[in-house]
Amino acid sequence: MSLPMTVAVSTLGCRLNQVESQEVLALLESRGFRAAAAGERARIHIVNTCTVTGRADFSDRQVIRRVARETPDALLVVTGCYAQTDAETVARIPGVDLVVGNQEKYRLPDLLLGLAKRAQPDVAVGAIGAARDVPVAPFARVSGRSRAFVKIQDGCQHRCAFCIVPAARGRSRSQAPEVIADQVRALVGAGYREITLTGVDIGHYGWDLAPRSSLAALAERVGQVPGLVWLRLSSVLPAYFSERLFEVVSRPGVIAPHLHLPLQSGSDRVLRIMRRPYNARMYRSLAERLAGAIPDLGLGADVIAGHPGERDRDFEATMALVRELPLSYLHVFPYSDRKGTEATRLGERVPHRVVRERCARLRALGRAKNLEFRKRLVGRRMRALVLAERDRETGFLTGLTSNYVEVLFDGPAELTRRFARVRITAAGTERTFAVLEGVDE
Repeated sequence: MSLPMTVAVSTLGCRLNQVESQEVLALLESRGFRAAAAGERARIHIVNTCTVTGRADFSDRQVIRRVARETPDALLVVTGCYAQTDAETVARIPGVDLVVGNQEKYRLPDLLLGLAKRAQPDVAVGAIGAARDVPVAPFARVSGRSRAFVKIQDGCQHRCAFCIVPAARGRSRSQAPEVIADQVRALVGAGYREITLTGVDIGHYGWDLAPRSSLAALAERVGQVPGLVWLRLSSVLPAYFSERLFEVVSRPGVIAPHLHLPLQSGSDRVLRIMRRPYNARMYRSLAERLAGAIPDLGLGADVIAGHPGERDRDFEATMALVRELPLSYLHVFPYSDRKGTEATRLGERVPHRVVRERCARLRALGRAKNLEFRKRLVGRRMRALVLAERDRETGFLTGLTSNYVEVLFDGPAELTRRFARVRITAAGTERTFAVLEGVDE
């Protein structure tokens, strides 16, 4: 490799993938590789893929083919969940030089040495079910971001009927708490004042450690890092919400008043078909209790429309529950078959037209609930972290409040990655506006 070992990374899918791309890039830089500058042609291009839906696989293939077409001389590496679950298909895509599994991506500095263009790609994809650890790959900067995410856990112990994640990520395994605390300290030292703890199933954090730990204990420990202003938790299953975790997130402090509880369905019958570890009553009780304990809580949920076996009355039960819950936003997904999952073998299918109609109704309800939540904030004075990019339509700065509302306001560029004091002035269908009243040093 006589040319400069410049690396570009294209990341698809979830926040966890984004974190892992940052980790891999940091590992490569520590071994003499260099991240390609904007507009620079990279010698190596890594595509970090997603496979959560059939549409995700399609997007993966599009990006891989585009990179191969636009940079035919670059070494093309494909990793991530699609590479893990369907390495043979990925390896057949013209232009691919190396296919790397989710655990093996942390060996990329060694795997890239001596790699050359050839007709048949190398494949380094191990049995993810045998993985027992979370590789340590510290990084201290997040390119172009005001917020940072830290991976605390990987894999999942559940076998939900619709989900391919266990096949792509393996069993649940936790990062050591001291490693996580060190990573948070490094990021805060680099100027990041908001950190999100993320993983596949973070509510299961610590069960596999010796001595055993928990998400509540980790949040308490990380929350004590000097200089950290807001700590967020990514999605947490209701079944893992212990009394201690409830107490930690509801007490005043650095834990942001923003939580995400995946719902998927409001019908107990469908939840059983899905093999979810909770029922609608448990979910409602937790959501209402959290909203009652945490002022102005931003509470989000995921819902799947059209899962095999979902009948009209099941969908109406979901609509009714979502309507009554104290949610501030909703992520809606149409059911998508994933090869190797139990749901693909279920016989009672929902027609595509009906799935589209149900998604449309849920999304309209989610938008209405979000607007109602944001309207309640009008006139309020709030703190907002100023994000890296301005709003394209208005040119205003974009700030993120502690309860996960994006607000647009006029202000100077030097406010990026700082905390601003704003007053909410209006909440429209899509946007929330504010005026700048001050800056926190």
